[in-house]
Amino acid sequence: MKTAAGHLSMFRLSPALICGIILGAASESGHAQVYVANIGNGTIGEYTTSGATINADLISGLSTPQGIVVVGSDIFVANTGTGTIGEYTTSGATVNATLVSGLNDPVGIAISGADVFVANYGNNTIGEYTTSGATIDATLINPANGAFAIAVSGTDLFVAGGSDTNTIGEYTTSGAAVDSGLISGLNTPQGVAVAVPEPSSDALLAGCATMAFAIIRRRRTRLAI
Repeated sequence: MKTAAGHLSMFRLSPALICGIILGAASESGHAQVYVANIGNGTIGEYTTSGATINADLISGLSTPQGIVVVGSDIFVANTGTGTIGEYTTSGATVNATLVSGLNDPVGIAISGADVFVANYGNNTIGEYTTSGATIDATLINPANGAFAIAVSGTDLFVAGGSDTNTIGEYTTSGAAVDSGLISGLNTPQGVAVAVPEPSSDALLAGCATMAFAIIRRRRTRLAI
């Protein structure tokens, strides 16, 4: 039978080591693949970040796939040809090929939490849906400068108007216009992405140290009872 001292010795680890075990497990479970939507042959290909081919036809039988988003082990694809958003797994299995249907030339897609935002080039709208396929607002936004590609950051949506207006507009996820001509003078913008700053190493280590101290303190309190 282990003594209290034996239990305590198991937790006499440095905060960095405790944190390293947790972060190591998280990083090993992450994805390091590149997924590509091929309009010409209606496929999604999978590759490594070093350029090696994993599966050039991971998902096939699509109809003019343009927008694509990967969330965890799910891939959401905007099929322009069929006016649908399809859901698949990163292993290539079909979850729901018509998760969202009745769209008008969907070319861009962005996901935030359980919300899916779709740019419909055909009728110049941004629609909002859930990741389970329910409609929240099919015409959430009617961008003044077109709807081709879309990116989400927090409560902001950035919409590329394509060759029609050569602009990037900014809106809120509730549908309000912030600046419809945020960036102008572009040359056929058909893609937009927002970079999220990574936490500094100092802040990360401080957070890990706090977590480790809390674990050790809780353990000692229990042993003292």
